[in-house]
Amino acid sequence: MRSRRLLLIGLLGPGVMVMLADTDAGSVITAAQSGASWGYRLLLVQFLLVPVLYLVMELVVRLALTTGKGLTELIREHLGTTWAAVAVATLAVSVVGALVTEFAGLAGVGELFGVPRAATVSIAAALLVLLVVTGGYRRVEVVGIALGSLELVFVAAAWLGHPSPGAMASGLSHPALGSGGYLTLVAANVGAVVMPWMLFYQPTAVLQKGLTRHELRAARIDTAVGAVMTQVVMAAVLVAAAASLHGGGPLRTVGELASALAPALGPNGGRVVLALGVGGAAIVASIVVSLAASWSVAEALGRPRSLDDDVRRARLFYGAYTALVVGGAGLVLASSSLVRLAVNVEVLNALLLPMLLGVVLVLARRALPRTLAPRRGRRAALAAAVGPVVVVALAWVGIALGL
Repeated sequence: MRSRRLLLIGLLGPGVMVMLADTDAGSVITAAQSGASWGYRLLLVQFLLVPVLYLVMELVVRLALTTGKGLTELIREHLGTTWAAVAVATLAVSVVGALVTEFAGLAGVGELFGVPRAATVSIAAALLVLLVVTGGYRRVEVVGIALGSLELVFVAAAWLGHPSPGAMASGLSHPALGSGGYLTLVAANVGAVVMPWMLFYQPTAVLQKGLTRHELRAARIDTAVGAVMTQVVMAAVLVAAAASLHGGGPLRTVGELASALAPALGPNGGRVVLALGVGGAAIVASIVVSLAASWSVAEALGRPRSLDDDVRRARLFYGAYTALVVGGAGLVLASSSLVRLAVNVEVLNALLLPMLLGVVLVLARRALPRTLAPRRGRRAALAAAVGPVVVVALAWVGIALGL
């Protein structure tokens, strides 16, 4: 009976929510751009990134459940205030970029139905603030998972698109490693799978939910299910775009993504599916990234940060959350190209990852007891999974700088 309860806690917990947020508006557009530009040549990347995602996120969850502290608090305690400030600054860059793409994605969906950008963004921002300010942790999690689950419509859309098995096999076996454009999208997909804000959100979320070291197994199940789920959605978007758009040039607007779904679902069906998938992804991601940054700021300063605290007691936390949401909504109105912006943000995430992953590995050695510290085999597996991520990020920098 206890094992069943733990399984339920895990499957409907912070891991599923953060993974659904991982497949955010920017990630969906990056996957669609990959399919439109390179067909199925980037499909294998989606599945190779599953173990990367799981190994990294399982480690930060293990740190939180073992120590009872969030990532920023651990950095401050073991590496000092300077490193904590650097971590918060790195997180802030990633979060601002993410929020801009989420609101831009919502705006693009609204425009498909003739809703002005300002109206869509303003309403979304108001609802996001209202949800967090007036609700406790459990309500925020339930709403986030429910909305994020709408992303699964992309799986049905890919199936109904009847992709060619032969074309998929050819794409899987013929990568274009010599192309700068291909490598840029590889880096973007890497940045779309392990985002800096994920490393800060899930550790604090498992503590907010009240999980302890005894629930580590359930948290691992939670993380594994979410890791598979998010990459299946990414693969589905890529397949749908490759089947309908490959050969027609890169994506320029969100509307073109809707047209990729039209052959299987019809013009109206394509717009509805896109609205549900991108809209759900953007909203759950906006909640997660804003909470990650707000929790991190409060942890760095040692201030109250529980979603179950009232606004007066946790003024800094709620104020930071509101400021981030309102600021992201304001910045999106200045964006001219959602597709280009989304891909660039995911590449930026890939460039920020090496430092943060290094910090997590140092914390694992310093903060975890010997019985829970990663053993030699797990360290080797983590290095084998994360190493290519770092190499791709650095290679992209070399291409960008003309080295």
